[in-house]
Amino acid sequence: MSRARSNGAGEQWAEVLLGFGVIAAAAAFLTYSLSAGGAGRAPDGYEVTAKFGDVGSLAPGSNVSVAGVKVGAVADITLDPASYLAVAHLRIDSKVKLPVDSTAKITSDSLLGGAHVVISPGGAAESLKAGSQIENAQGAVDLFGLIGQFLRPQSGAGSAAAATPADGPADGAAAGGASK
Repeated sequence: MSRARSNGAGEQWAEVLLGFGVIAAAAAFLTYSLSAGGAGRAPDGYEVTAKFGDVGSLAPGSNVSVAGVKVGAVADITLDPASYLAVAHLRIDSKVKLPVDSTAKITSDSLLGGAHVVISPGGAAESLKAGSQIENAQGAVDLFGLIGQFLRPQSGAGSAAAATPADGPADGAAAGGASK
């Protein structure tokens, strides 16, 4: 009987040590992923803004890319109280010089959500400077809203045409008075 107790105590210590090992491995993985992802360090670069009518699911930390290459990140998104437009503050890598006539567009990462900013460089010789605004900006497209607009006219047009004849009055009382 004493042998079972000592063996049980040894198994408990082994489980405790294994638990500490798992926790240490998780901490090491977390540290590596944060350092590889660039979290916690301010990117070297300059900030520009772009005003959008709708940012959709764009969030701080979302990628900013040119030709599919990440060149920055969304630093912050605020609301302009005068125009009620969303102002996206974009942090661009200092090695990337964007022409002043560049265009910013919000695109979806997938159907399930997520968004990023795609910048199409213009042809101007002058480059955007820190604090500049990208004048040409296209907001996010609501895919489900577009699908709804496509489907609603088909079902709504038939019911509206049946409810009111095209050549007669819409009001029933007026129709009754006109036939007398």
